[in-house]
Amino acid sequence: MAKAILTFQDTVIKDYLLDKDIITIGRKPDNDIRIDNLAVSGYHAKIIVGKDAIFIEDNNSLNGTFVNGAKVIKHQLRHGDKVNIGKHIIIFDIPEEAGKTPPVTRPQSMDETLVISPDIQQRYIKQSTSLTTASTSGTEPLGGFAVIEGALDQKEYILKDRVSRIGKEDDAEIRVRGLFKPKVAAIINRKKDGYFISPSSKKPLKINGEDITGRRQLNDGDIVEVVGVKLQFFIKE
Repeated sequence: MAKAILTFQDTVIKDYLLDKDIITIGRKPDNDIRIDNLAVSGYHAKIIVGKDAIFIEDNNSLNGTFVNGAKVIKHQLRHGDKVNIGKHIIIFDIPEEAGKTPPVTRPQSMDETLVISPDIQQRYIKQSTSLTTASTSGTEPLGGFAVIEGALDQKEYILKDRVSRIGKEDDAEIRVRGLFKPKVAAIINRKKDGYFISPSSKKPLKINGEDITGRRQLNDGDIVEVVGVKLQFFIKE
């Protein structure tokens, strides 16, 4: 199924399945894809998922919606397209592109949308060109974790998604149990040049016994300790 992958400064925040007809994007909490940033309008844009095509449509937002650097009102999306929404970039993973149907537009305190100057907008657009696309080509490494210690549901986890989480959230890819465990303790990003792990709570994260405070690339054999579990990272042959 097609996915929208929300990123900020070259880090994957979350991916979203395009599993309904209309998917809203904006700063307000009731959006399907919420981007909590003042550069984003309350209801900034929407994704329209049709039988034969997927579109992005701007909702007359203050700062506009850009696809691959070009400002759009409504645009048919292709696999790998990068959409700038304020300071964030959404990358579209559309494995089987739908047909070729042709394309047929502000709420405002803390509630007002911050206007981005044209030069800063261009800087965000340029940043998107340096991001890797969300395609999972055969050249990408495929890795996972073997469980060394800790009560988890599986003995081994293969990390196939762009983003995987360790935490007690019901939909976390590696789900830990415990009343005082964080919803998300760590985030693992899969990229073309490997896997990267980042702490996502105040709970300590260690790699090979060393405390980690920022993003770190995982190497084959690394031992990861977080929220009472110990995992060994591996790359599949």
